[in-house]
Amino acid sequence: MMNAAEPGSPHAGPLRQRTRALRLTDAGSPLRLLTVLAIIAGLLTWGSGRSNAGPAKGRAGAAHPIALAGQLLVARDELRDPRFVRSVIYMVHHNATGAMGLIINRPIWDTPLSELLEQAGLDGKGVKEKIRVHFGGPVEPEQGFVLHTADYNIEGTEVVKDGIAVTARSEILRAIGTGTGPRQSLFALGYAGWAPGQLEAEIKAGAWEIVPADTALVFDENADTKWERAMAKRTIYL
Repeated sequence: MMNAAEPGSPHAGPLRQRTRALRLTDAGSPLRLLTVLAIIAGLLTWGSGRSNAGPAKGRAGAAHPIALAGQLLVARDELRDPRFVRSVIYMVHHNATGAMGLIINRPIWDTPLSELLEQAGLDGKGVKEKIRVHFGGPVEPEQGFVLHTADYNIEGTEVVKDGIAVTARSEILRAIGTGTGPRQSLFALGYAGWAPGQLEAEIKAGAWEIVPADTALVFDENADTKWERAMAKRTIYL
């Protein structure tokens, strides 16, 4: 991967300016430690022991829309960067300023939602359910994002496309915990980011497939098969 998602990589601006509200504040907390350990010890070996799908018969079209927001970026077998092997990324932004997306098939662990609320500076009392934490990408791993159905909308929510939105404000975690949040959601720490023109170059080099996104695939909790199902949605030209 061509320096993709290195810390500091820019992405489209509006959401980035609002993300500070959903940040894990205590750098020494057990949750932060688990995040770092998961990224270093677990995710770098994600592809080991997994069989390759084999070469595709034909090639998905190299042409792609000007804007990829609302679509899935699916790593091809040729992409061996350990941070992105067989990753499926929901694209939140893509324009002249860069690109930003969230990996949706890398769950790390399930944790009490009350602990996340406390880390975000909110009252977690009375919230007993757990929430699944996903590795959203290697940039700013302490930064939280909730990808969700667009039936939930507060100030700072950005509707991306086709009924899928993203919110980076801590209030959404409280809403999920009290049953007033979105119908479906996915919580991720960190994101994948690309500088202007960087993603386009990687697509041209054959690192990624682009396929349509749908809520069934994005929010399905069966992460082990998301890559295969996403690859099955690509268009093959013989």
